[in-house]
Amino acid sequence: MARRRDLVDQQQRLSAATWSVLAERGLPGLTLRAVAERAGCTTGMVLHTFADKQALLVHARELLHRRTGQRADAAQAAADTPRAALRAVLWQAASPTEEKREEARVWLGFLAAALADPVLADLHRSYNRRFVDRVAALVAAVCPDRPSADCRATATSLVALVEGLNALAAVDPATYCDQTQRAAIDAALAQL
Repeated sequence: MARRRDLVDQQQRLSAATWSVLAERGLPGLTLRAVAERAGCTTGMVLHTFADKQALLVHARELLHRRTGQRADAAQAAADTPRAALRAVLWQAASPTEEKREEARVWLGFLAAALADPVLADLHRSYNRRFVDRVAALVAAVCPDRPSADCRATATSLVALVEGLNALAAVDPATYCDQTQRAAIDAALAQL
């Protein structure tokens, strides 16, 4: 049992190091050596834990998905109406704080990597579609008489809005600040 726990601890430490390197240096700066240095270990330890850079990226991308999914679950559960749940889920996906902007930079790194890596592209599509499915279900709860296809189209637009805000806020937080993101999300929701 101790070896399994040690492996999980190593994976988490290396995932955190991967995130840190991606947020600071972007995809071009993400090397096994940079991750090892950030984690305070050798590249051999990285390769002992993950078969290659792609396996490390896949693990870190899965971790990002779990973290954002847990936040969405909590935001949705805490809301008292379908509209409040939809707003809360979209808002938790936005990036109004430095911590969330760092997460957005990491997400952008994964997206860039997915352009050239079919495994990461499949993961990205799968996770994005799950987010659209969640938002579509919430839109349907807000607008129960709306046809399913319209709910899905609205959800796709809302997800694109939030992900676009994330990408822009990661680079220009002054223009895409907390208030701007809230106003954009609220304006889109007012159209429902």
